[in-house]
Amino acid sequence: MKKWNLIVDVGRCHNSNNCFLSVADEYQGNDHPGYAAEMPKHGHKWIHALRKERGQGPVVDVAYLPTMCQHCDDAPCIKSAKNDAVTKRDDGIVIIDPEKSKGQRHLVDACPYGSIWWNEEKEIPQHWPFDAHLLDRGWKEPRCTQACPTRALRALYVEDEEMERIKEKEGLEELNPEYGTKPRVHYKNLHLYKKCFIGGTVVANFDGVEECLNGARIAFHHDGQKVGEAVSDVYGEFKFDNLEPESGMYNLEISHGDFEVLQYEVDLSDSVYTGVHILEPK
Repeated sequence: MKKWNLIVDVGRCHNSNNCFLSVADEYQGNDHPGYAAEMPKHGHKWIHALRKERGQGPVVDVAYLPTMCQHCDDAPCIKSAKNDAVTKRDDGIVIIDPEKSKGQRHLVDACPYGSIWWNEEKEIPQHWPFDAHLLDRGWKEPRCTQACPTRALRALYVEDEEMERIKEKEGLEELNPEYGTKPRVHYKNLHLYKKCFIGGTVVANFDGVEECLNGARIAFHHDGQKVGEAVSDVYGEFKFDNLEPESGMYNLEISHGDFEVLQYEVDLSDSVYTGVHILEPK
């Protein structure tokens, strides 16, 4: 049986906010019986992009992480709900019934992702229901995926076996695998938000003149083993990414042609710019 899945590519998200705006346009001022009650005009972010800066200038980047209901196969909200207020459809979509869920504020706390919102006026918990009312009318994808200008969001309606192949091919991850909820939202390039990098700048001394050095090789060693390599660009800058925070000491071995090899050590806690490294002639 085919089921709905959502792929979120962190590397493509530029925080246009079109996903949030499409949800607000669809649900604010609109009631969809059996699917979702009207979304409040203020306070709710059923799709919300979190922001994280990594590194220090000049080697710094910003990542945005779109979050929403994960439509889990082993959803804690379903287990916590009373009167079958939360159900899992055959197509994988989780629905919080706007009538049956009235007064069940505990469902907000049941979601480990923080993706269930409390509607104070209507006294009901609410979430993004994957635009199920539109899909049931023949739409090929939810509005948020249509609205994203960078295609950071993709909706797939496929068999579970096919989804497993896609996950392996594209290197997709769960947002928080430690929760054990079996989500149907899968993330690509998640390391841009969750992991960290070591960056720096390489310059060379040319007869007393320091210039940016393109093509310098930086070998990274951790616990006595080489774990990767980076090459400096035309500005002399380099970055080695996808490292675990608080992972300890790294040794950088910087080399280029007729220049002396330079060794540098860094104790990695979070993304770091290691500064300017000057290579001297042999």
